[in-house]
Amino acid sequence: MAMAVFRREGRRLLPSIAARPIAPIRYPLSSDQEEGPLGVRSISTQVVRNRMKSVKNIQKITKAMKMVAASKLRAVQGRAENSRGLWQPFTALLGDNPSIDVKKSVVVTLSSDKGLCGGINSTVVKVSRALYKLNAGPEKDVKFVIVGEKAKAIMFRDSKNDISLTVTELNKNPLNYAQVSVLADDILKNVEFDALRIVYNKFHSVVAFLPTVATVLSPEIIEKESEVGGKLGELDSYEIEGGETKGEILQNLAEFQFSCVMFNAVLENACSEMGARMSAMDSSSRNAGEMLDRLTLTYNRTRQASITTELIEIISGASALEAAK
Repeated sequence: MAMAVFRREGRRLLPSIAARPIAPIRYPLSSDQEEGPLGVRSISTQVVRNRMKSVKNIQKITKAMKMVAASKLRAVQGRAENSRGLWQPFTALLGDNPSIDVKKSVVVTLSSDKGLCGGINSTVVKVSRALYKLNAGPEKDVKFVIVGEKAKAIMFRDSKNDISLTVTELNKNPLNYAQVSVLADDILKNVEFDALRIVYNKFHSVVAFLPTVATVLSPEIIEKESEVGGKLGELDSYEIEGGETKGEILQNLAEFQFSCVMFNAVLENACSEMGARMSAMDSSSRNAGEMLDRLTLTYNRTRQASITTELIEIISGASALEAAK
């Protein structure tokens, strides 16, 4: 009798209880979950699917960039190795004295125009700044010539007043000796120097490159070192004949040496850039694959949790209906 009265009172009060708005319950989410709409207890499967789609697209891009870098590396590697024979005779003839003490030094920094290639650009910038500190002094003048957009962006922050010339988009067209010789001629016309120090990355393998400094002396310094018995190559063992003076011959040799060293340095730096980009894109692709695995696991857990929650709600509703009868 008492149960029947309780059921009748419950049916009478049920419409008024159902009419009250029920505030959605907000559950605290963990730090690795995104906050969903009101009433959602965990990350939604749609959010996970969107993130998985983004990661897959990024992985496709990194794989494509790796393939493009590998293709460009194969095209330029042979030319870089062949260009090493251009400057080696000059080293034997005029020597290479990077520690020579001169009043006017110019540091030519070679970098890339594009990023996503590891630390090759920051490496040459560090070496260039170290050369600046070693050669700067009260009666000494050190200037920079920047080749490449990335080194330009870094050096302009704190060394803007010491930059004499900047060159960008050198790799826009296929590199050849004529193009680099025009660049070398522009540098020689715009700067005054006793020693040119070219800083670049020498290519060894896809995963290895070595920051290198090549030194080109002015004709006056070469003649002076030759007279005082300085550190030169085999120049003094040759006899100069013909109508040209020794100064004119040294001028031509210095200009030709600089263009040959620049040609080799540009090709070596391009090889290092492509190899570093291949390594960087390969690492990015692997990281994207690992992230996809974690997101797939999160998606499966979230989907299973949502299905379990729906089943519990269905069973609870059915039990409540049974109890109300």
